[in-house]
Amino acid sequence: MTEHELKEAGPKRLASALMEKGALTSDWLPAFEAVPRHLFVPDTIWPGRAGMNRQDDRVARAEQPDVWWEAVYRDAPITTQWDGGEYTGPKKGRTPTSSNSMPTMVFSMLDALSAEAGHAVLEIGTGTGWNAGLLSHRLGSDHVVSVEVDPATAEDARTRLNLAGFHPLVHVGDGAAGYPERAPFDRVVATCSVGSVPPAWRAQTATGGVIVTPWGPTYGGEAIARLTVAEDGTASGPFVGSSAFMRISAQRKQLPPTSAYLGGSGWPGTGARSETTLSPNDVGDWVHMFAIGVQVRDLFCRVEWGDGGAYRLWLMDMGVTSWATAGYQKGCERFPVVQSGPRRLWDELEAAWRWWDDHGRPGFERFGLTVDDDGERVWLDSPDNPVPGRPATQ
Repeated sequence: MTEHELKEAGPKRLASALMEKGALTSDWLPAFEAVPRHLFVPDTIWPGRAGMNRQDDRVARAEQPDVWWEAVYRDAPITTQWDGGEYTGPKKGRTPTSSNSMPTMVFSMLDALSAEAGHAVLEIGTGTGWNAGLLSHRLGSDHVVSVEVDPATAEDARTRLNLAGFHPLVHVGDGAAGYPERAPFDRVVATCSVGSVPPAWRAQTATGGVIVTPWGPTYGGEAIARLTVAEDGTASGPFVGSSAFMRISAQRKQLPPTSAYLGGSGWPGTGARSETTLSPNDVGDWVHMFAIGVQVRDLFCRVEWGDGGAYRLWLMDMGVTSWATAGYQKGCERFPVVQSGPRRLWDELEAAWRWWDDHGRPGFERFGLTVDDDGERVWLDSPDNPVPGRPATQ
């Protein structure tokens, strides 16, 4: 197809796909049509893959217009910045720092937000500006405030929004601080993930208001929390679907190096050896990581790859007190474990996995989150049924 044909057919094809999935509802269709995604995608991008947090190599619109248009109107995320803008190509940088989110995720979150005429909305993470444009079309620009930490990204988004006919307030600042000057807001939506809901978001949300944010523990796994704010400032509600967003800048993970745990002795050192029948392959899916991480909040992992698909799963605690490894090799039914330090991290992980298994292997939709001045509690099926576990430590 030519570039003109792709421009004409792409939006219709994407709208049909999103409506078939149930992500794009009839009430958001006018915004989808009036705020085309291509107006909010820069000329240099790194296309992603649907359902995967991975990027392809750089695509420049001037060099590959057909590939660029195909990427823009595919239901997949698009990375638009690496390493805070320091890396521009030709392949990929180290850490993606801005993106245009997967359309299914964009409209699923907007649906969960339940924004209606007259509502004031605070968006955390302007990115390319597409989400702010969709909200502005639905509610009016005067009802939308968007906070972006990176000045260059904010300026680019503001320019795109203005060219598209929208003029929401785009503020450069720390998204974790919200925007108190225009509080209270009826709705708060984050396009970046958090491991702890910032207190300012609750404080700046009106009673009965809704916060929609990606939330995930240190270990991994992430889901969209839809929290309703009560009169006492408590925010509580269910997770409404899986997600995979970049972390808010104020909470980006700073994980200690593996060498900090070994004390120069190397692996396996004096670690205690054992075996397990729980395969490391059975604890690495997104929902596995979520279920484990909400119970062992200070746990994180790394993978050391070997030959033929074999690997060693490393577990470490944020307090740099303990580590464990579990080895995987295809075809095995028992797997070697080494644990060192005052804690037995593999045992903690296995107990968390067994709890998840014993409760019917619940998906994200059975979990929920309550946030108040005393902290955060993840629950299963009801706020009265908190998930057991060890609190996070630093």
